[in-house]
Amino acid sequence: MPTIVKKGIPLFLFCLLGLLGKAQSKIDPASIRSKMQWFADAKLGIFIHAGIYSVKGVDESWGFYNKKIPYTDYMQQLNGFTLAKYDPAFWADLIKESGARYAVITTKHHDGVAMYDTRLNNLSAVKATPAKKDLIKPFFEELRKRNIKTGAYYSLIDWSHPDYPAFLKDSVRYQVAKDYNRWNRFRTFFQGQIQEINSLFKPDLWWFDGDWEHSAEEWEAQKVRNMILSGNSNAILNSRLQGYGDYETPEQNFPVTKPPYNWWELCMTTNDNWGFHNDENWKTPYEVITIFVDAVANGGNLLLDMGPKEDGTIPEPQVHVLKELGKWNRKNGEAIFNTIAGIPKGHFYGATTLSKDSTSLYLFLQGKISGEITLKGLKNKIGEITVLGNNTKLTHKIVGKISWSPVPGLVYIQVPEGVQDPYVTVLKVKLDKPIQLYSGRGGLAE
Repeated sequence: MPTIVKKGIPLFLFCLLGLLGKAQSKIDPASIRSKMQWFADAKLGIFIHAGIYSVKGVDESWGFYNKKIPYTDYMQQLNGFTLAKYDPAFWADLIKESGARYAVITTKHHDGVAMYDTRLNNLSAVKATPAKKDLIKPFFEELRKRNIKTGAYYSLIDWSHPDYPAFLKDSVRYQVAKDYNRWNRFRTFFQGQIQEINSLFKPDLWWFDGDWEHSAEEWEAQKVRNMILSGNSNAILNSRLQGYGDYETPEQNFPVTKPPYNWWELCMTTNDNWGFHNDENWKTPYEVITIFVDAVANGGNLLLDMGPKEDGTIPEPQVHVLKELGKWNRKNGEAIFNTIAGIPKGHFYGATTLSKDSTSLYLFLQGKISGEITLKGLKNKIGEITVLGNNTKLTHKIVGKISWSPVPGLVYIQVPEGVQDPYVTVLKVKLDKPIQLYSGRGGLAE
């Protein structure tokens, strides 16, 4: 099975090899290896849910679908969507400061309201709101000035379109099998919007949503994929295209064990909602950083969400989290960006990553840990151990190594007080050669 890294790195191959996920079940992984490299190295993206739902601070699209608000009341928010203080340069600066290498923004959610100047209907921020602005074009321009990859979220479903089969939760306009001409009209519409976005903005990444309501055949998923790549060959796609994407996107809930995919991304909110909401349950910088570290240590990325207000401003708690995350990344980024997944659990009780050549092992210590920590099963000789950010050199001791046994001893590392990061401290263990680990049972039989 092909991987996205150089040959000759047994541990990384061990961490990445496994069953291909649904995202790669219908395409050849070898064809996407090179273009997925930037994604594998990026580690951090920022998700932006911008839409009319921010006017009243209600659930994006789901508010009317789940009958929390009447559809007519939901759509009246069009009249209050102003983007009066929208500053795409500020957004891009904040994303850059966070350390993120890519950003994904909603071009259209399930409510059918496009955030760009679509030519296929009048339901857009440009034509149907007082904003009269294309949200996407200036934002992508600012991102690219800062060398940040661009991502377009697009909802396949459209609960406002007259030719879409489902409208509200308990109502169906028609069955696809009984009115295929009408379904074809909708397919022409949504595929036309995808062609528009692809032509106008050429996103580096496509983040589809809503594929669960229809099959790959009904969506014409293969056709959609080919259509995108024919005009934008380096684009990558998430898994929500009924199996025709390139990487998996678990949502909100962190996987306890490493997912069996070559590429994956945890998408997560900064409070409990995607769009701007009357929700004060903000995650702390410590919580965000520890989740981020865990995702990277397990070979994945974090796509962290922010939800702008209707005027285009970003809630201050979200600004604070992104700035603190950026401060931590500037100090500890060597252990995060352009790294590979860490060593198997059991060798160290915490998150780990490795340099691409596997000669540097990074250990992540949550909180205010001091005293001795333990590393088990390391066959390598240690050159030095330092604390990232201040270059403090730490001492270590090998315990229990018997000269005639191949079983390595335990490595005890002394972590003094005063070197700790406010959130997560990172130790760099420099090795004599690519990492080698013992995973046997020990004892005379060895």
